[in-house]
Amino acid sequence: MTLSEACQATRRFLARFLNKETLIFLFFLFISAIFWLILTLNEQTEQEVRVPIRIVGVPKDVVLTSDEVDTIRATVRDRGLLVAAFYYGQPKTVSIRFDSYDKSNGRGVVSAADLKKLLAQAFPSSTAITAVKPDHYTYYYNYGLSRKLPVRWVGMAIPESMYFLARTQIEPDSVVVYAPKEKLDSLTHISTVAINRTEFRDTLRVNARLDKQAGVKCVPAEVTLTFYTDVLTEETVENVPVIGVNLPEGKVLRTFPGRVSISIVGGVSLVRTLKPEDFIVTADYRDIEQHPTDKCQLTLKSAPQGLSKARLQTQSVDYLIEDEKP
Repeated sequence: MTLSEACQATRRFLARFLNKETLIFLFFLFISAIFWLILTLNEQTEQEVRVPIRIVGVPKDVVLTSDEVDTIRATVRDRGLLVAAFYYGQPKTVSIRFDSYDKSNGRGVVSAADLKKLLAQAFPSSTAITAVKPDHYTYYYNYGLSRKLPVRWVGMAIPESMYFLARTQIEPDSVVVYAPKEKLDSLTHISTVAINRTEFRDTLRVNARLDKQAGVKCVPAEVTLTFYTDVLTEETVENVPVIGVNLPEGKVLRTFPGRVSISIVGGVSLVRTLKPEDFIVTADYRDIEQHPTDKCQLTLKSAPQGLSKARLQTQSVDYLIEDEKP
């Protein structure tokens, strides 16, 4: 079928169903819908809307530790058309003067009655405010008391199979925290909101907001997390020296062999840089004294950070304890 024939078939199909009676019915249906909408929008209705709140008149020596601009949820009753305009539009911002309300212990409180009076300014006189959430408003401040605290990432990062999370970088790694003295003294770090990422293979950067706490302000309010990946590989590091520890003065511990191999699993870029000196393998004299046998147990005491696995290929070796030569 050609394009011309398809167009003609479509016109015939529409002409069969969209006859005069159908068009008249659709016209009156449309008019009825318009009248129904007008009547509905003129009826009284209730709807919860968000109203912006701003703290103004803050003295120069004061630091607000709550947001300068916040929102409050108000349930309003009015004609449907106005309520729809409030819901889909933006009500006028309500300003709260810093010095106008009760303040103590680093916080100011706007009572429920005062809050309703302030919210009424954002709506026409015909609009009734039936409920406010929260029923009072609290803002926090201090006089510049702050500490610099480290940032900790909260969450999970799992690369694709055969890839390895080599390291995670946080920029900046610490932030300036403003809060009341009691709160500052109790804080040891600032956490990010939970950031979870899976199934990635390339370096991944994510902007993370810091976890919000009442009365606590962080500068900056967000950090950048960078997840560095690498390809997993399994290798062997040979000739790692065995070190005797906890020996009495004048004694020497010799092991046979004196050097061992370590199996490791880690990222290619890290594994390629490793040397035997990056690992510490020990034989403990105290353990030999407490459990005397023909062989002494070895312990992998230290391995470079970033390795997924590291294990000794030899768990025990022959040994000899000698007097140190003068």
